[in-house]
Amino acid sequence: MTRPEDDDSDFEGLHPPGLHFYGRRKGRKLRTTMQGLLDGQLPLLRYDPARAPAVQFDLQPDDIFLEIGFGGGENLAALAAARPDAGFIGAEPFINGVASLLRHIETRGLSNIRIWDDDVRLILAGMPEASLAGAYVLFPDPWPKRRHAARRILAPAVLDELARLIRPDGSLVLASDHPVAKSWLLRAACSHPDFRWTARRPTDWRERPQALVPTRYMKKAERESRIPNWFLFERRRTDPAS
Repeated sequence: MTRPEDDDSDFEGLHPPGLHFYGRRKGRKLRTTMQGLLDGQLPLLRYDPARAPAVQFDLQPDDIFLEIGFGGGENLAALAAARPDAGFIGAEPFINGVASLLRHIETRGLSNIRIWDDDVRLILAGMPEASLAGAYVLFPDPWPKRRHAARRILAPAVLDELARLIRPDGSLVLASDHPVAKSWLLRAACSHPDFRWTARRPTDWRERPQALVPTRYMKKAERESRIPNWFLFERRRTDPAS
């Protein structure tokens, strides 16, 4: 997701009453080739909230993953390339990031990604229960000030929806390099009764999972001595033996 300090463009989208979006939707003017991808490919790959997720892919996948705030799309494209048998839904309202993902899709020849170019909260309630094998929330806006805490994406209502959508034994992967965001991400997920933190040793949260690639933002953070942490959670089973 884009960072609040980057707010040089329009903030509020058209949302239902009581649902406000805080973040950038537009950045620098897109090059002609990138605008062409948006105009030509996004309508073909846009996630349709009115249809079941699985039927929107060319091959109906057994496993579907959701990435909330995919940034430039590097991770999402890498995940989709590694799992051509799975489906991936990426949610990102920052249109420049959407164009970047479309470029990765075209370059890699991917057909197993669908894109929601708006606030992810608009589609969660309409998705079927236990329809996701996992979800990723990587480097979200930290919103470090206490008065802005309600703007953080991993609010209780979103966690409740993810708990409903991720099937038992499915995964929830969180990451941040911001000290405040690390704390609230970890605290929010640990306090939710339906998720279990899988870490057993410090390397489990200090080392990047092999399935995730270093993005441009992650490399910049490392150059600026911002240390990322990775938190892997598992969706608990609901039976007594879980």
